[in-house]
Amino acid sequence: MTLLSVNDVHTYYGESHILEGVSLDVESGQNVALIGRNGVGKTTTLRTILGLTPPREGTVRFKGEDITGEHTHAVAHRGIGWIPEDRRMFSRLTVEENLRVSIKDPDRIAEQIEYAYSVFPDLEDHRGSTAGKLSGGQQQMLSIARGLVGDNDLLLVDEPSEGLAPLIVERVAESLRRVSTETTLLLVEQNFPLAMDLADYFYLLDNGRVMEEGSTEGVTSDDERITRHLSA
Repeated sequence: MTLLSVNDVHTYYGESHILEGVSLDVESGQNVALIGRNGVGKTTTLRTILGLTPPREGTVRFKGEDITGEHTHAVAHRGIGWIPEDRRMFSRLTVEENLRVSIKDPDRIAEQIEYAYSVFPDLEDHRGSTAGKLSGGQQQMLSIARGLVGDNDLLLVDEPSEGLAPLIVERVAESLRRVSTETTLLLVEQNFPLAMDLADYFYLLDNGRVMEEGSTEGVTSDDERITRHLSA
């Protein structure tokens, strides 16, 4: 089943034309990576889906329903979660409080929190710590956990490895692998090997357009169709 369909969207920041006819599909249970150089429209694609930067043209459909231009809270209510690059947690709340406010069903709070801790044991060790005092890797895990306990059918994940040490990146990657067994991911990631490892399918953006797409199986950074768009 096609969970998400973005069709010929044109998105602007002021008069700057950022997305110039982007189209992509995400099937239920499929993990998809958006790749490309900085500034080519990857994060804007996520913002367009979320309604943060609505398109002037084109459509966004989720579970077959047109959600183009809906308010972000309505999009989230439909089951689309967002893990932004800057994590956006409540820094003065504890780990557990951050998880609690992300759970939609009050009858499942205890169940969902324990589930989050089973996926992220590090967080259980810091359940009473304020989020602002966590390490960068722990904050990223908390951000992912908040998306997981929100009962989302689709998680939009923006640059999960950004600014993290290699060892922490691998721990975050393993967390995302576990999360991907429960929900569908649409991932923006500059770390090319990581993106290919986590995703089943990719779309390569350049200058606001999809230039290449296909299965991630066997794709490497040496692939000529990739390097011509990823090189400066």
